[in-house]
Amino acid sequence: MRKREISYLVKMGIRLVCLILAVAVPAPWPVKGLFVAGAVLLPYLAVIGANQRGHEPPPPAGFTSPDQNEIPRHRREIGS
Repeated sequence: MRKREISYLVKMGIRLVCLILAVAVPAPWPVKGLFVAGAVLLPYLAVIGANQRGHEPPPPAGFTSPDQNEIPRHRREIGS
């Protein structure tokens, strides 16, 4: 989780720099276009990267599939 947070913050920091450069730097339109494209596309990439799951440990040996229809025996009583 921490690694994804850091990755997100780095990408959003780069986006902020792109946005500032697009407004503040007197550059030709292709260069400003690259800065604007970075400012527009980086939030999408940052969110996709932050929501991406890394290498998760395998489930415990007694774990059944999530599409299980039957209630486990130890959970059949109400209030247990």
